[in-house]
Amino acid sequence: MSSEQVDVKEVQRQVSKIVDPEIGMPIVEMNLIDKLDIKDGNVDVEYHATTQFCPPVFALKISQDLKDNLAQVKGVKSVKVIVTGHYFADAINRQVNKQQPGPEAAPAEQATKQ
Repeated sequence: MSSEQVDVKEVQRQVSKIVDPEIGMPIVEMNLIDKLDIKDGNVDVEYHATTQFCPPVFALKISQDLKDNLAQVKGVKSVKVIVTGHYFADAINRQVNKQQPGPEAAPAEQATKQ
């Protein structure tokens, strides 16, 4: 098989680098990670916000940092990040997990707009 294995320890290392920008502590040390699943190169991370009313910009930064760091791990094909326990969770999850059209998607998008 040519499928590349994802190094679980590297995924864990990348998650441990994420720091809550308001508190200044790694989110792993704060026990915010609720789920970390890796299957066939797809990584799903679920974490909870420190408080329901954590400033949305900080929750968005944590989510985006998780996605960006994990996407760089060798063998990772996709990353889905879900924040829970935040009053703005749905919007943050939509923003972080929205599909970014690649260059190959552009012609198809244009065709559907005509």
